[in-house]
Amino acid sequence: MLLSAGIVIFWCALAFGQAAENLTFEVASVKPAAIPSQGRGGGRRGGPGTTDPGQITWNMPTLRVLLTTAYDLKNYQLIGPAWLDAEHYDIVAKVPAVTTKEQVNVMWQNLLRERFGVVVHHESKEFQVDELVVAKGGPKLKETTLDPNAPRAVETGPPKLDKNGAPEMNGPGTMMDVVMGPNGPVGHTVARAQPVSALATTLGNQLNHPVVDKTGLTGKYDFAIEFTPNLPGAAAGDASVPGSNLAEAIQQQLGLRLVPGKAKLDVVVVDKAEKVPTDN
Repeated sequence: MLLSAGIVIFWCALAFGQAAENLTFEVASVKPAAIPSQGRGGGRRGGPGTTDPGQITWNMPTLRVLLTTAYDLKNYQLIGPAWLDAEHYDIVAKVPAVTTKEQVNVMWQNLLRERFGVVVHHESKEFQVDELVVAKGGPKLKETTLDPNAPRAVETGPPKLDKNGAPEMNGPGTMMDVVMGPNGPVGHTVARAQPVSALATTLGNQLNHPVVDKTGLTGKYDFAIEFTPNLPGAAAGDASVPGSNLAEAIQQQLGLRLVPGKAKLDVVVVDKAEKVPTDN
């Protein structure tokens, strides 16, 4: 039987939609997280691309973090109520065999819809952005000697720190932390076997506005940045805040710089979400 082009396109879209709806974790435990008075470490371990691909253990993500992961967004691309940043959860999810990272994202979307009643819609919005470009003098990035496709080891505790307080990494990936130094807080971002686009993503998350990779660099690199994190209530360029700000650190330490620009980006608007997930 012959089908017209329109019917074929409709049928393919319908089949894809059905497949996406059927992508779910084998088992998922989702519980509100109790936050002790002294706090405790959070983080995500396992899943595709790690040495434990069959299980994801995620301690204390907020609903905003879950949503930005599920829809592959930066923080500034998600619009929703303020409590998305306030409520924390503990999640353990069993991942079916031979599952890709992209399929796991769809599984998170389905879990959020089923357990949190999440309803969203997409819009296009123009943003003031920073473009990441090569600074005068050229880049100071080091080509990696690691296999970028090697699975990342599953962390079982807090990351080890070097003598400067930066996270130590032996495999591919990116880590960021903030430690208290003698002159105040110091931020570190460490990456192994990562493209410059991963740096742009990290910068965008830190600066809370879009950063677009315009360097033209196509390799995989090892790099580290030390900077003064944004402090609540501190004005930009405040001389009382010690150390380099992030933009200065990028130029001085990596040979890259940020220049202003504009770009239209997809945003996801949260129409509905519940604070308490349904029972496991």
